[in-house]
Amino acid sequence: MTIGSITTRHPLSQAGLAGYSDRAMRLVARRRGCPYAVTEALLDIIMLNGGEGLRRSIDMCDEDHPVAGQLIGSDPAEMTRAAMILADAGHDVIDLNFACPVKKIRTKARGGHLMGEPEKAIEILKMVRDSLPPGVPTTVKLRRGYDDSAEALDAFEAIIQAAYHAGYAGACVHGRTVDQKYQGFSRWEFLRDLKLRYPTWTIIGSGDILTAHDVVRMLSETGVDGVSIARGAIGNPWIFQQAADLLCGTKPEDLKPPTVHEQREALLEHFLLAMEIHGEQLAGRRMRKMGIRYARFHPCAESVKSEFIETRSLRDWRGALDRWYAEDRPGVWPANSSIDLVNC
Repeated sequence: MTIGSITTRHPLSQAGLAGYSDRAMRLVARRRGCPYAVTEALLDIIMLNGGEGLRRSIDMCDEDHPVAGQLIGSDPAEMTRAAMILADAGHDVIDLNFACPVKKIRTKARGGHLMGEPEKAIEILKMVRDSLPPGVPTTVKLRRGYDDSAEALDAFEAIIQAAYHAGYAGACVHGRTVDQKYQGFSRWEFLRDLKLRYPTWTIIGSGDILTAHDVVRMLSETGVDGVSIARGAIGNPWIFQQAADLLCGTKPEDLKPPTVHEQREALLEHFLLAMEIHGEQLAGRRMRKMGIRYARFHPCAESVKSEFIETRSLRDWRGALDRWYAEDRPGVWPANSSIDLVNC
């Protein structure tokens, strides 16, 4: 997968996920095969106000590369200033989020709601690209339209053509509409047709990627240049190496879920990294939802999930690991994963 001057060893990306994909989640995934990652969507005005918001926005380390700093906002001038901050801080790529469907964004036409205001979206695209040095690649995250209307399709075409002609290095496109949010299916045929229209431009596909097999299937069925893994990466940093193994010829039946001790290692590593970034109290709150997702791979998934729900501190976390992860044994595929792998 090529983005400007950056080429990854596998066509895989960890998506930006609000409340999840901080440096801790990115590093845990990188150490297990993730070649490229995107930050949580960073609100431009919070960055411009400085202080803690700015510090967290530029939180990276030497191991956390290549990384795209993802911006969300509504004002072209503010988005431009924030993009320059991210570039100066060392982000390898600047990614503009025109895809987020969250309602609270709607009042200011940010994120996916810019898909309904193509003139403003195009103004942001051009101003941001013109402000950055040529050596800093820019990308844009889109959905296939605001809704299923003909007007929404025309707006999508106007926006993606503007990004292409403005010199963006590529686009990540989700196969759902903004109006769909996360309901229904992602239309992969839309991604296939889009790639046919832009054969020399980097198109990264997104939507309904929950297993390593889904990665291989999307690449095969759509011809996109890369796959963005969002919900499928939460509590499953192993998905990147599993997908890479399949792409390199490993038979699906030879893939193994992480063992209990491999799960323990990732869980402890993740909490310690989160605590380093957020402090123990906030890390405890953020990691509860992560632990619930990690628990899917444990042979006693429901009991482990229940225990993680009650954790508040590093002591609680270590206690859960001592109770449920002390003895090594094979992990299990979650129900939705085992079916996909068998049928790969």
